[in-house]
Amino acid sequence: MGMARIQKVPPGRLVLSIIYSSIDALADSLDLLERQFGRVQFETVDIPYSNEEKYAEEMGEPLYRRFFSFEQMVARDSLPRIKDICARIETNFADRVDDFIFRTVNIDPGILTPDNLVIASHREYNHRIYLSDGVFAEITLIFSRDQFRRLPWTGPNYYHDEAIDFFLRVRNSFEFINEPDRVPTE
Repeated sequence: MGMARIQKVPPGRLVLSIIYSSIDALADSLDLLERQFGRVQFETVDIPYSNEEKYAEEMGEPLYRRFFSFEQMVARDSLPRIKDICARIETNFADRVDDFIFRTVNIDPGILTPDNLVIASHREYNHRIYLSDGVFAEITLIFSRDQFRRLPWTGPNYYHDEAIDFFLRVRNSFEFINEPDRVPTE
């Protein structure tokens, strides 16, 4: 048995989850995000945020989530840098009271590949892997048997019908060349 060759890792598609209470803050933050990452490719309609009590005191109510993908592909090892950019954009639209920051947008970046969706977080949990610079990675969805499948820790908004349709559209935007096992499904 020979030594395994290190494969060249193809880029993925940047996907952002944005939780917001203010449509103006969403629009303004999206403008900055497009300056950083290029044009939006696909987006969802508003999905009522499923865990409102988690951010209600900080962000107000009601809260909504939208998912966005971008036309430009990104290197898969760029997730810590992208998470840092998103965190800085969040603070641009936040109110400060003493040492506490009240965000109006919560931006979580992820990278979607034909095989899975990996989301970046600043919080450590037992199912997350440390990358660098205070950023952890979580496989949130896997693509198996022609559909995206949730994992025990996947948040409900990520497997909402609107979200799954969005992730399938993004996955179908990949060019599948000579990879019969990765041909997108309709």
